[in-house]
Amino acid sequence: MTRTKSLLFAAGLCCLAYTGIAQQQFSRYFTPEKKYLVLPVKNGAPKKNLELWLNGNLVRYFDMELADGEADWLAYLDISEWKGKPVELRVDKLDRSSNAFHQVLQSDNDGGKAYNEELRGQFHFSPKRGWTNDPNGMCYYKGEYHLFFQHNPYGRGWGNMTWGHAVSKDMVHWKEVGDAIHPDGFGPMFSGSAVVDSANTSGLGSPNDPPMVMFFTGARAWGQGLAWTRDGRSFQKLGHTVVNRINKDNRDPKVFWYAPEKHWVMVLWVERQNGENTMEFLTSPDLKNWTPASMVSGGVGEDRYLFECPDFYELEVEGRPGEKRWILSAANSMYTIGTFDGKTFRPELERLLTQVGRDYYAAQTFNNEPTGRRIEIGWWRTHTDKGNSSFNQSMTVPMELKLVETPAGLRVKRVPVVELESLRGERVMTGTVTLSDNSSNPAAGVYSELMEIITELQPGKAKSIKFAIKGLDLTYDVASQELSADGVKAKVPLEGENLRLRIFVDRIGIEVFAQDGLFYMPINKNLSAAAPALSVKTEGGKVKFSKLDVFALRSAWE
Repeated sequence: MTRTKSLLFAAGLCCLAYTGIAQQQFSRYFTPEKKYLVLPVKNGAPKKNLELWLNGNLVRYFDMELADGEADWLAYLDISEWKGKPVELRVDKLDRSSNAFHQVLQSDNDGGKAYNEELRGQFHFSPKRGWTNDPNGMCYYKGEYHLFFQHNPYGRGWGNMTWGHAVSKDMVHWKEVGDAIHPDGFGPMFSGSAVVDSANTSGLGSPNDPPMVMFFTGARAWGQGLAWTRDGRSFQKLGHTVVNRINKDNRDPKVFWYAPEKHWVMVLWVERQNGENTMEFLTSPDLKNWTPASMVSGGVGEDRYLFECPDFYELEVEGRPGEKRWILSAANSMYTIGTFDGKTFRPELERLLTQVGRDYYAAQTFNNEPTGRRIEIGWWRTHTDKGNSSFNQSMTVPMELKLVETPAGLRVKRVPVVELESLRGERVMTGTVTLSDNSSNPAAGVYSELMEIITELQPGKAKSIKFAIKGLDLTYDVASQELSADGVKAKVPLEGENLRLRIFVDRIGIEVFAQDGLFYMPINKNLSAAAPALSVKTEGGKVKFSKLDVFALRSAWE
C-alpha cells in the first residue's frame, strides 16, 4: 500500500485510537480535528456496517467495502460540523484480527485532483468518488445551476442513497460542493426535486432572501420529506414528512409553481395494488400542506409507461406563439402530451418516445432556469466500474427541450445547450464532400479524443453510410431508414432527402442528435483510445455531404 500511504502522509493525516467490544462489533472514539474522516475502500470486499454516534444520537450510517489490507481508493466523510466534539465510530462484522481501523484517518483535504482517469467522461458529469444515478433537485438558485444526484459516497455500487451536490455557472463545468442530504430516520434519501420559493410561501426564508426547497422520498418511511437552504450550501430538514405514504410504493416528488392559480403542484409516482403505475397530482399553498387533486394511469406490471421519476412541464409549440402543451414523462423517457388546469392533467397524445438510445434513465429538468429554457439532464448508465476505479456512472450533456410539429403530430425534441460550444477548440475538419464506395476517408487527418461532429448529408441511391468513431460504428441504412450502433437500432426517417446528425464523442460513449434532435440516441460504450478518431465510408452509391464539420473538444474538468 506504498502509494496510498504516501498519499495519506502527504495529506497530513492523524491516526485514531480504538477499543474492541464483543460480538465482532468494534468502535473507535475520537474527536474530529480535521475536515474529513478517511475510509479505505476495497472494491468487492465484504460490506461492513458503519455508524457515527454523537452524544447518543446516530448522525451517519452506511455500509461499505471496508479495506482490511491494501485499499483501492479512499472515501471521505465530512466531519467538520462535529469538530471538537467526541464522536464514536462503530463498525460491525469485523474480525478481531482486522486491520481496518488502523487505516481510518483524518484529513483536511479530499485527496487532491481527479477527473482524468482512463474511463472518466471529460464533459459528462460524474462524482469525484462513489456511485451516482438519478439527477435530483435540478434548480437555478442565487446565480448557480444546482445539480443534486443520487450518490453512494462510500462505494462505486448502488447504495447509501445520499443527495450529492454540484454547482455550475453554465451547466458544463461542474464543481462538487459536498453531499447535501444524508440518510436519517426516514431512511435513505431517494429522488426528488427542488424549487425556489420566491414569495416565501413556506416561511422558510424571507421575501428578500427566498429559500431553495428540496423534496425527497425517505426510503424507509416511504413518505415525502422537505429540506431547505438559504445559501445553497448548508441544508436543514423538517422533522416530519409533508406527504405520508399513499400506497405500497410511492416516490420521486416533482414540485413546481403553477402561476395561474398561485399554488404549488407535486407530481408523485404511486404504485397501486394491482401493480398499476399512476402519477398522482397534489396541490399546496405553502409547500408544507398538500391536498390530493387528481391521478393519471400508466402501464401495469412490466409495462413501464409512467413508472417512477416523473417530470412535468409546459412548452410552447415551436413556430406557434402562445400555443402551449404540458408534457408528463417518467423514468424510461416515454411521455404524454396534454393540457393541465392546475389540478388535472388530460392526456391528448400518449406513449411517445423520441429517446432511442441505450441506458438513458430518470431524466429531470431544471426549475427556475433564468433564460426560460427547459433544460434536461439524464442519468447515463456508463461502464466505468473497471479495475480499482473509485467512481461509477455519469450524467448526459444538458439538452434544451422543444415541442415541434411533425408529420406524426407533436413531439419533443432535444437540442444540446449552446453552452456546450464553450468546449470547442480547433475545427479540425470542415467543408462539403461527395463520397462513393472507393473514396478515401475524408476524416483521415482527425486525431481528437473528444469531438463534436456536425453533418448533413443526402444519401441518394447509396445503401449505407458508416461513421467509425474511436472503434464504434454508427451506421445509417438508407433502405430501412434506420440508425444503428453497438446493437441499438432506431428508425430515423429522412426529411426530404436529408439526414442531419450532431454527435458528441467522449471516452465513455457517444450521444447522437438526429434530425435536429427529434431523435436522441445515447450509446454507452467505452471507446478505444488506440482506435482511429473518425472514418466516414459509404456503400452502394454516391453520398453528398453538404456539411461535415468536426470540432476538437476540451475537457470540462480543465
